[in-house]
Amino acid sequence: MSRLGYDIKQAFSQMGRNKGMYVTSVLAITAMMLILGLFFVSFVNVDLFAATIKQDYNVVQVYLKDGNKEIVNEEAEQTLEDMKGVDYVEFISKEQALETLKERWGDNGYLLDNLPENPLPNSYIVYVVDKDAASRVAEASKDVKGVDDVVFYQDTIEKLEKVTDFIEMGSIIAMAFLIVVSVIIVANTIKLTVFNREKEIGIMKYLGATDWFVRAPFIWGGVIIGLLSAGISTGLVYLIYSKVVDIIGGDITRILSVTVVPAQYLITNLLIIFVCLGVGIGVCGSIISIRKFLYK
Repeated sequence: MSRLGYDIKQAFSQMGRNKGMYVTSVLAITAMMLILGLFFVSFVNVDLFAATIKQDYNVVQVYLKDGNKEIVNEEAEQTLEDMKGVDYVEFISKEQALETLKERWGDNGYLLDNLPENPLPNSYIVYVVDKDAASRVAEASKDVKGVDDVVFYQDTIEKLEKVTDFIEMGSIIAMAFLIVVSVIIVANTIKLTVFNREKEIGIMKYLGATDWFVRAPFIWGGVIIGLLSAGISTGLVYLIYSKVVDIIGGDITRILSVTVVPAQYLITNLLIIFVCLGVGIGVCGSIISIRKFLYK
């Protein structure tokens, strides 16, 4: 433990002698992690949204024309039930639809009470066995007598999947690029520290100091850079994400019936990722610098 305390003390001492370079390294890695954090929270929420909407793959909503006679709606229901791939059909009255809309609007639902008349149509929700059947049923439903419109979310889901894949790929590319840049920055910071202590290190080696004894404070310096960057960037992402959720989170839930991922859950996981990433970057940068400039 005394040896560990000595190494950490030496690491902080080195940071004090080279404040400018260490501060620059912390800021650079913090900026990198901030960008990755924003990619991360965006990806998680879009992925959750896509997963929620995917549940509608097996649902086709068929809206009926206003003013249909009862017999027309019954015939439409029977036609829908007889289609291949249909599991069952559920009728949603315009009154039920309005109540559901009020629930989605939450505290603002009372605004719908002053409507002169209910503008929503009666509809059938058609549950099908799979996505292929949903496509066929959605297309065939358009020609059913008494049907005004058909809503099927396949196009929306496919677009969301593309957005999710794009964000995931963008995150991976950005992460790879920014990690390389961060490692180089840390390596250059440690390199300057090594140069400043060149005579001291030479004396230590002359007196019999082992390679690890010389190397350890520089590695701890890299670890400290990574930990500071992880803490700062996690705090910034938490502040930004919490503010965004406070502003639009409720609207997203009401309008899209999809909840956003809680900030506390995301940030806890993000902190773990950032600590591992920051420490890894710091250690790698330190080792590269030491191998290249201290023991050449």
